[in-house]
Amino acid sequence: MHSLKLDDMLHMTETPLFWVGTFTVASLSLWVLHRLLQGFRIWVLGNGQLLSPKLGKWAVVTGATDGIGKVYAEKLAGKGFAMMLISRSQDKLDDVARQLEEQYKVETKTIAVDFGLSDIYPKIEAGLAGLEIGVLVNNVGISYPYPEYFLHIPDLDNFITNMINVNMTSVCQMTRLVLPRMVQRSKGVVLNISSASGMYPFPLLTVYSSSKAFVDFFSRGLQEEYKAKGIIVQSVLPFFVATKMTRIKKPTLDKPTPERYVAAELNTIGLQGQTNGYFPHAVMGWLTTVLVPINLVIYFGARMNRAQRTGYLKRRKLRELANQSNGKSDRLKSE
Repeated sequence: MHSLKLDDMLHMTETPLFWVGTFTVASLSLWVLHRLLQGFRIWVLGNGQLLSPKLGKWAVVTGATDGIGKVYAEKLAGKGFAMMLISRSQDKLDDVARQLEEQYKVETKTIAVDFGLSDIYPKIEAGLAGLEIGVLVNNVGISYPYPEYFLHIPDLDNFITNMINVNMTSVCQMTRLVLPRMVQRSKGVVLNISSASGMYPFPLLTVYSSSKAFVDFFSRGLQEEYKAKGIIVQSVLPFFVATKMTRIKKPTLDKPTPERYVAAELNTIGLQGQTNGYFPHAVMGWLTTVLVPINLVIYFGARMNRAQRTGYLKRRKLRELANQSNGKSDRLKSE
């Protein structure tokens, strides 16, 4: 009798369980299909046609003389934008401006300022006066000379001030200067170059990582505030790119050239408010934020940076010993 009741109960639950299972499988299949189609739209079709001088005649790029910033300037000039280049060295600015004028036949202007200082923005504001700006690329940034524990950073007080001014204040102030006219025209694109190290704490690069987390949060908050006004604000979080700042000399699939990275990133504008910009980096971003526990990511980041710190300090010590040896030899020869 008891066995019959159990069989009846199992029979009664078969149909509901079947439909629950069917619904779960269907939902999962639809989610996978949606993600595949979304990935195809972003990484294969792209949205490169969005950027054109219809947004505004001028594009502004900070940190425009090297690496990713220089390539953004080249790509935007190639799309027909007149270019406002802002960096520290006037000589380098002149070289890049001349190259853009000759290669892309576009108008250029330059402003030479040190973003480590806080009193530069009246000069920049005067230089931007009257320009119809369609695109702003907040690219200027600095990192550590080598991974280091916070209290061991040389000249820590000035290091903190400089890092905040270059990596954080510049983003806010440049946006303050450019955004009002974009809002008036109900169109414009602001690209804020953060870093994958801003996606989670990165020990021994803690101040840099924190500054890039600020850029990411600032960008996403601003996008929500102004998307109804027709403005696109995108947070760009690259992993390693083969540039002077990263000291990577040989590009690989996961460490692309600036040209390859920027070409891919420009296709994501308007499709992703927060992007790693390049498909292999997007895979790495998914792995490190979704699949791998955050504590494990922090642990391996710290381990990698400790190894780099040890290597750097050993090489520096060897250079110092070699210099001392050469100095003694020179003194003996002079005697």
